[in-house]
Amino acid sequence: MSDDEKVQVNVEYCGTCGHVKQFMDIVQQIQEATPGVEVTGFAGRQASFEVHVNGELVYSKLQTLAFPDFKETTEMVKGVTEGKPITKIIKQQPITCVIS
Repeated sequence: MSDDEKVQVNVEYCGTCGHVKQFMDIVQQIQEATPGVEVTGFAGRQASFEVHVNGELVYSKLQTLAFPDFKETTEMVKGVTEGKPITKIIKQQPITCVIS
């Protein structure tokens, strides 16, 4: 894959919700599996965790209310580096609700 074809992942995450930890986790997983992939992110809208691959939205926490499955996300990104098409992420991390 040439630099012109480099896969780029961009994540908008909620900075006030503490989603930076999940952002750092997904960055680590993607970069370990596919070292040439550029992963960037920024603190954005409340409750967000929006994952874009090469500009295409592949997962939206604003729509699903859950984080994406990081393994599925990493596998899809790796596939894109191998020439496979970008696909939507279907699996989610379990929603945990704590009532205190």
